[in-house]
Amino acid sequence: MQSFGKFLQSGDWKGEKHVPVIHAPEKVSAGEEFEIKITIGDAVRHPNSFEHYIAWFKVFFHPEGAKFPIEIANFNFTTHGEGDNFTDPVGATSAKLSKSGTIYAISYCNIHGVWENSKEIVVE
Repeated sequence: MQSFGKFLQSGDWKGEKHVPVIHAPEKVSAGEEFEIKITIGDAVRHPNSFEHYIAWFKVFFHPEGAKFPIEIANFNFTTHGEGDNFTDPVGATSAKLSKSGTIYAISYCNIHGVWENSKEIVVE
C-alpha cells in the first residue's frame, strides 16, 4: 500500500508560492478565542486563473500527546480568474484551545499538487 504522505510538498513560504502561510499567535490563553488565518502567496503571489489556481485549504490541530489531529477548517475556492471576478485564497476561523500543539495547513494547487506547513502554538 502506498502512502499519500509522499505527495506532500513543503518549503519556505517566503520563496515558494504554494506553501500555505499560517497566521496565528505563538501563545494563547487556555479557552480564549483567537483567529487562525491561512493565506498563500504572501511573499510570491500565486496565479488565480482558469489554468492555474489554488483549489482548497485544510487546517488541522494536533494537541500535544494526542494520537490524531483534529480538522478545524476546510476552505474551497471555486472562482478562478473569471473576468473581473475572482477569489484570493484566504481562509479564517476562530479557535479555542486547552492544550499546546501544532497547527497544520495543507493547500492544493491544480498544477503543482499538495503543499503543507505547520506552526507550533503554546497554550498558557
